[in-house]
Amino acid sequence: MRLKNTNFLLLALFLLGVNMNSSAQSLNIATYNLRNANHEDSLAGNGWGKRFPVIGEMAQFYDWDIWGTQEGKSWQLQDLLGVLPDYSYIGVGRDDGKTAGEYSAIFYKKNKFDLLKSGNFWLSTVTDKPNKGWDAVLPRICTWGLFKEKKTGKTFYFYNLHMDHIGKIARSESAKLILSKIKEAGVKIPVVLTGDFNVDQNSDSYKVLETSNILHDSYNLSKIRLDNSASFNSYGNGLGINERIDHIFLSNQFTVKRYGILNDGYVDTTIGDNGKTTHTMRYPSDHFAVMANVDLK
Repeated sequence: MRLKNTNFLLLALFLLGVNMNSSAQSLNIATYNLRNANHEDSLAGNGWGKRFPVIGEMAQFYDWDIWGTQEGKSWQLQDLLGVLPDYSYIGVGRDDGKTAGEYSAIFYKKNKFDLLKSGNFWLSTVTDKPNKGWDAVLPRICTWGLFKEKKTGKTFYFYNLHMDHIGKIARSESAKLILSKIKEAGVKIPVVLTGDFNVDQNSDSYKVLETSNILHDSYNLSKIRLDNSASFNSYGNGLGINERIDHIFLSNQFTVKRYGILNDGYVDTTIGDNGKTTHTMRYPSDHFAVMANVDLK
């Protein structure tokens, strides 16, 4: 009788372990400043037409489930959808709240997530219409969505932003604003915050978030890292190390298995007037994508 009871106990513990493991949902999260399409980049050989197919290939190869983008304009986002038919996105242009100006769009797999609700707010004291906040030189916007993972029914908030590149006060106040928005939404629901923060891990605005006890840098949570470069590269003209200005912050409900700054490039082949073929290493943006493989507990 004791043997039967022991076998039953072992079976129960095994099933409990299976259930606990299956309750953790693995997600590939990324943030990527796409670099706005402009004539100067095209003249320098970094035109959007060359770059966006590579970005699409990266999203598919690394199997990003959901990812925040910065700087992309409406037609750039449509180009990405053209090569990523399994994705959709949310977001509006920061200049008019519709389609004008750069987006802080969130791309997500349509077959994996249901979008329950979404919205946008400006990084300013006036959050519900286009304007510049504090000492910022440009209007800055944050896009957010409440997503439900179809298979498990788990929900989480995803926020994505692009902080000002000049206004130090604006960056610090924007970080405080994000935290207040998260508290309003309810901190018991898991939260992801991605973006181009325009400052590294030693800045005041970064520390506002990292010391909040609400959000934590996925870099610091990960035991396995691929971080042999900075996250900004200036198309290869400003390569560096140990400077992360693109971040993925997570709430306590996540564990991080792997973190990486993905310094993928592509070979651009041109034929000169003399018929000579040249091969140049280029990058699909002036930033590198940052990725974290996480479990939602």
